[in-house]
Amino acid sequence: MATTYSPVTVVAERLHCHSATVWRKAKTERDFPKPIRIGGMTRWSDAEIDAYLAKAEAAREAA
Repeated sequence: MATTYSPVTVVAERLHCHSATVWRKAKTERDFPKPIRIGGMTRWSDAEIDAYLAKAEAAREAA
């Protein structure tokens, strides 16, 4: 299966936040996936975002 990548707008929609929040999380949160550059475009790995969301959900359920 091929790895897919999403732009900041799609990541923000998935996290239900503003795109500025995605950038802030990328810069300040150790657990948040870092973006990669692909030919002048910045993208996030969908698999890494899925893992981040799963980890956040597990932490919420454990609390």
